[in-house]
Amino acid sequence: MHATLSRSPLHDRHEALGAKFAEFGGWEMPLQYSGIVEEHNAVRSSVGIFDVSHLGKIVVRGDGAADFVNATLSNDLGRIGPGRAQYTLCLDAETGGIVDDIFSYYRDDDHVLLVPNAANNAEVFERLAAAAPAGVEVTNHHADFAVLAVQGTKSDDVLAAVGLPVGHDYLTFVEADYEGEPVIVCRTGYTGERGYELIAPSGVATRLWDAVLAAGADHGIVPCGLGARDTLRTEMGYPLHGQDIGPTVTPNEARLGWAVGWKKPEFWGRDAVLAEKEKGARRKLVGLVSTGRAIPRPHMSVSLVPDVLLGEVTSGTFSPSLKQGIGLALVASVVADDAEVAVDVRGRREVFKIVKPPFVDTSVRES
Repeated sequence: MHATLSRSPLHDRHEALGAKFAEFGGWEMPLQYSGIVEEHNAVRSSVGIFDVSHLGKIVVRGDGAADFVNATLSNDLGRIGPGRAQYTLCLDAETGGIVDDIFSYYRDDDHVLLVPNAANNAEVFERLAAAAPAGVEVTNHHADFAVLAVQGTKSDDVLAAVGLPVGHDYLTFVEADYEGEPVIVCRTGYTGERGYELIAPSGVATRLWDAVLAAGADHGIVPCGLGARDTLRTEMGYPLHGQDIGPTVTPNEARLGWAVGWKKPEFWGRDAVLAEKEKGARRKLVGLVSTGRAIPRPHMSVSLVPDVLLGEVTSGTFSPSLKQGIGLALVASVVADDAEVAVDVRGRREVFKIVKPPFVDTSVRES
């Protein structure tokens, strides 16, 4: 592994558990421990714990901080309020392309915590810091906090045993105390299952990780790597920045219009995405399910029979839950949402059905 990669404060714990590592957004992170399928199934059936400390952490504070965030990022904080979380987008001001997708945690009108993707944290920070008005401070805390994701139907039982608050509504968060350190307990995640993300100071991360694993022993908790996180999110149809979405993809094309505050008077990229919405996007992100045994992979071409090229696969994997190949693809908007298409799988034309994700039923919104 390249020596310049950043490491999580939990790196030693992952090594002791025999993790296999990979590079994610400039960080050396665990890809898997016991195996991707086993870890995936543990989350779907009981509970798993992920280290996602590579995610960015940007704090926006000062008089009118929430108003500033609302005037730059796509979604409308007016739809929620303090104590709630929201999925939003940082769009390019000129093109409307997706610079990053972000979770915002609305603490109060003068304090918003943003969690971008690891690879885009610096870019998002620089854009916000450059645009911040007097009285609003934007600070980068990428390495100052750890993020643990405890995901699965038994996640409440595990965290309650650790002494952390549970049971709050989906897309809300509670500020708690763990061994004298502040921990934000968020009802969010990237797996589609009921679960929580714990944002804690890096100094307490190992003790919190150990406590969660110990408390979860009776519930079959499994440490999970980012390989399982990818198969879980693909089953939900959650887009991954850098594959399914990016600077050349707009929220209209990605079918993320629900994450745009269309009635807001101001946000980066507003004119571009409004004009495209009125005209109609030329592409759309769709789900694919194999009708046979083929497994799609990124950049495989998608066509109508006989040879009408529609686009390409952006994410593809074997679904451990469905036991068949699934994926996401950016294709021409003219294709029907229930069409059968051909995917070029290593020179073979394999038949797939276009579907609307999610591919599986989950417990993400259960209260």
